[in-house]
Amino acid sequence: MARTDWTMRAITRAMLPVLLVLTTIEIGSGLVLKSFEGELLTHPSLLVLVPVTIGTAGNLGSILAARLSTAFHLGTLSFDLTDDRLLGNALATVALALSVFPVIGVGAWGLGTLTGGSDLAVTTVLTVAVTSGAVLSVLAIVVTVVATYVAYRLELDPDDVVIPVVTNVCDVLGVVVLFVVVQMFV
Repeated sequence: MARTDWTMRAITRAMLPVLLVLTTIEIGSGLVLKSFEGELLTHPSLLVLVPVTIGTAGNLGSILAARLSTAFHLGTLSFDLTDDRLLGNALATVALALSVFPVIGVGAWGLGTLTGGSDLAVTTVLTVAVTSGAVLSVLAIVVTVVATYVAYRLELDPDDVVIPVVTNVCDVLGVVVLFVVVQMFV
């Protein structure tokens, strides 16, 4: 990789096109969320799930992105799917999701019950949360690896571009996945 130029101008030049594309993608997320509004207002537990699910998916991807970025800077990053380090980080991301999303589901059900008398059973909200979390963790891994690979190929510093890409794309995917999962289970 070429020597990184750490000036404000270079970082802005690298990030501006990325941020413009991500802004457009976020508009799509808002449109999906708007079409989902009636369902969310009917079930307060699902309304509570939206920001937590989106944020947690972005956080999972960001953790993986930071680990891949560190490996990139250390010169140990491999995009080989048989690489133990890459596979271990991916499995840790899924394991973290599978341990966090049940808590999120029960918490969302509890808050929904306290604030508006949720008509959904705790098992339904838990199923929606865990299924969404599992799917989002896999999608976050794919988005993170692809974004890191593209940054590597374009000789961009992954510290500058990968986390914004991952968090924004996971926002959109979070809304879409939650919408699809709710349609399946509610």
